Amino acid sequence: MSTIRLTMAQALVRYLAAQRVEYEGREVPLFEGVFAIFGHGNVAGLGEALYHARDELPTLRAHNEQTMAHAAIAFAKANGRRRLMAATSSIGPGATNMVTAAALAHANRLPFLLLPGDTFATREPDPVLQQVEHFGDPTVTVNDCFRPVSRFFDRISRPEQLLTSLPQAIATLLDPEHCGPATLALPQDVQTFAYDYPERFFAPKVHRIRRPQPDPRELETAIAALARAERPLILAGGGVHYAEACERLGEFAHTHGVPVAETQAGKGALPEAHPCAVGGIGVTGSEAANRLAEEADVILAVGTRLQDFTTGSRALFERDDLTLLALNVGRFDSQKHHALPLIGDALDGLAALDAGLSEWRASDAWRERAGSLKRDWADVVARVTADDGRDLPTDAQVIGAVNRQAGEDGTVVCAAGGLPGELHKLWQCAIPRSYHVEYGYSCMGYEIAGGLGVKLARPEREVFVLVGDGSYLMHNSELATSVMLGHKLIVVVLDNRGFGCINRLQQATGGAGFNNLLGDCRTVPEGAPKTDFASHARSLGCQAESVRGIQELEAALIRARQASWTYVIALDTDPLPSTAEGGAWWEVAVPEVSRREQVNDAYAGYREAKRRQYR
Repeated sequence: MSTIRLTMAQALVRYLAAQRVEYEGREVPLFEGVFAIFGHGNVAGLGEALYHARDELPTLRAHNEQTMAHAAIAFAKANGRRRLMAATSSIGPGATNMVTAAALAHANRLPFLLLPGDTFATREPDPVLQQVEHFGDPTVTVNDCFRPVSRFFDRISRPEQLLTSLPQAIATLLDPEHCGPATLALPQDVQTFAYDYPERFFAPKVHRIRRPQPDPRELETAIAALARAERPLILAGGGVHYAEACERLGEFAHTHGVPVAETQAGKGALPEAHPCAVGGIGVTGSEAANRLAEEADVILAVGTRLQDFTTGSRALFERDDLTLLALNVGRFDSQKHHALPLIGDALDGLAALDAGLSEWRASDAWRERAGSLKRDWADVVARVTADDGRDLPTDAQVIGAVNRQAGEDGTVVCAAGGLPGELHKLWQCAIPRSYHVEYGYSCMGYEIAGGLGVKLARPEREVFVLVGDGSYLMHNSELATSVMLGHKLIVVVLDNRGFGCINRLQQATGGAGFNNLLGDCRTVPEGAPKTDFASHARSLGCQAESVRGIQELEAALIRARQASWTYVIALDTDPLPSTAEGGAWWEVAVPEVSRREQVNDAYAGYREAKRRQYR
């Protein structure tokens, strides 16, 4: 057997560069590149190896470990989980900065490869700089924090361990059921150790994503349940996108006359113009979708993990006379809410259901009901997103302006706060993957980095990032990275002077405005400073301007589209309004005892709402 002598780091890099994937009808590199911030735990080993492979496996420098990992995750999501990136940091704060991103990827079932440096395997110089010592267990390092937020974890304590661990890590990243973050902790000394690796280990390999087929007995049960339905509803989740099943879903819905509601991750599975599309479902859903969910006799959930925002905290569709079917590639998700499971790929699962249902269609009355509710909701969207000339526009009005300017070649990116809820209700998707909102982990600071990842994945599209002032102030440094890499973003900063979403929630649960809006925080007598976001963005190399009102915003968006590099638009917005129409109950625990009468009233309402909840 022929061998080649390489350091562990060199072998790792060579292996990653040799992986390819079948995607959109062609074979392409599996890994687009590696985001890296170097330190003493990875610069000498992995850094030197990446230098020699910088053409085959490009290294991208970022400004923050968490946000570079967010960009890597967004890249994978924008590529339907079929192309990936890796992220490497030193041991210590660089590594723990990436733990939040790993949790985000785990919650959203999104793949990326984490390569944090680690302490010396030999322990000869211990304790080294940034090493956190565990007094009762010397094997523990801060990288053990990745264990609960990784789908696969290994610490490579010998260079030959790559031979078994690397293929398992890649398999996890590409597994349709167990997809998520994989972590290989790399002790800095082991990165530099050499081993005689078999040359065949580095042979190019083309990966093809598996499509698990439905079990015939589960399929028979699901077909029988749907065939009896007169008022069916489909819930489309992120799995519809990842299975490349959007077109098939549209055909299935049209053939059988079934309305389709979408989760946050599933939004855009059908274009808004599709006659069966009835909008978002759940807490941030449309009135049309939620009414239909309350009245349906069968709900087919496709590729969704049925989290609380989708189910109205298990109160939206928990009736005894409702049958819930769960078509999902994952056994875990298919068993939720006592659903009838149909475990399998969404694309092939919908085809199998279609073949078994023959001429079955939803009742005429149900289709008419769905169409009427859809038209009513369209009127609501038009009204709440229209410009009424106010100086401090609402989030909904800003969304309307951006949506009008985005066109079919625009993708909107957002994450935490009130904006994702308004987007889920109001954004009109023209095509799949024109909507990229991280709401599985609802992580503030994802927005700008996520926009960069989407632009890396889809450079032909205009990427519109909507971000509140709170998230912007948390993580904005990848604006400079977008300029440095030449990946243009259009960023709209909505400055409502604080955490407006949580302020509304605080007051909805009876609390006093406290520590959310800057005006309600402990400050000096002069108050909190007014941040000049446009000037700040210009200091990072962006083009930027501040505007007032929707009319100025739309004019600025036209200028931003014509710009050749990242363009930031800042405007003041009203922190108080949100779209009252639509939505469903969301369980947020309210204090059982309080000196505030408003809290006591909220608690009474909370107890009443819980009566509808599945127990």
